[in-house]
Amino acid sequence: MAHGKVEKTNAARLLDRAKIAYELVPYEVDEENLAATHVAEQLGEDISTVFKTLVLKGDRTGYFVCVVPGDHEVDLKAAARVSGNKKCDLIPMKELLPVTGYIRGGCSPIGMKKSFPTYIHSTAEALPFIYISAGVRGLQLRVVPKELAAYVHATFAEISRLPE
Repeated sequence: MAHGKVEKTNAARLLDRAKIAYELVPYEVDEENLAATHVAEQLGEDISTVFKTLVLKGDRTGYFVCVVPGDHEVDLKAAARVSGNKKCDLIPMKELLPVTGYIRGGCSPIGMKKSFPTYIHSTAEALPFIYISAGVRGLQLRVVPKELAAYVHATFAEISRLPE
């Protein structure tokens, strides 16, 4: 990146248009390690504030989005329940770009090709800010969770858990 000049992403421009405050925070990408834990380390932030955006497909409602803490995994039963499905699963990686317009490691809940039902893990609601992908690898958006939820019409819900 040239001298701290950060290119605005589509997600950032959409937040500008909606007059939602945010901060663009660049980090060093490791193509071998796209995990949110790596992003948190790069940002020097607690993993509980760095959220990842996952896209799932339910048997009744089709695609939906879960935004969960970086060290969590989606609880498929809980996600199915809150989204009105009997069962659901993460979409295959090859479907991510055609469905959302985003690639793995750069998937943002803001500005997908279509608007999908979105669920943000309930722990975000109590936080002053969270980090989510800005829509490209190497760039995060620091945003107030309630403002994000209002913008993407998300519901706060218990949709994830720590891996066992």
